Amino acid sequence: MAVQVFAEVTGTVWTVEVQPGQVVSEGDTLLIVESMKMEIPVTAPSTGAVTEVLVAQGDMVEDGQCVVVMG
Repeated sequence: MAVQVFAEVTGTVWTVEVQPGQVVSEGDTLLIVESMKMEIPVTAPSTGAVTEVLVAQGDMVEDGQCVVVMG
């Protein structure tokens, strides 16, 4: 069952920490969004494998936008 992970703020993707196929644990940082000079981590909601990374470094994201899919 796929798990979608969403950005919680509007901002710019500062760095992507994972790639498809990588196994992560609950709470691991998947990517970091920079918003108003603050770095906000987007973390894994559960343990699993990353199946898709839908953004790249430098992309603009909106609050609520799906950024990673885990399987």
